[in-house]
Amino acid sequence: MTEDRKQTGALGEKVAAEHLIKQGYTILQQNYRCPIGEIDIVSHDSESMSFVEVRTKRSRQFGTPEESITPAKQAKLIELAESYMQEHGSPGQSWRIDVVAVELGKGDKVTRIELIKNAVT
Repeated sequence: MTEDRKQTGALGEKVAAEHLIKQGYTILQQNYRCPIGEIDIVSHDSESMSFVEVRTKRSRQFGTPEESITPAKQAKLIELAESYMQEHGSPGQSWRIDVVAVELGKGDKVTRIELIKNAVT
């Protein structure tokens, strides 16, 4: 991954976390890592535990940020969430996978941010 992509991703995650807090979420952990991969943001709202995948793009040349989540990525996110819940969750606790799509314009200005609840089922 190029340095520019890393910076874009980090900025997107920062903006997404701020957006989630404004939406009433509590951030429990960012960049949770385990042997199978990484979850960008682990949080909860008044309803349930939420595992958040953040997708950030600077253009729509290859589609919107949320369109970049392939079926393989969806399966991996489910596996990651299940792994986290086995390690940190409580029995019967509800959870879901949300996506935050972030689009950036010139000067890293946020041109769109959208929270998509239950994006991966």
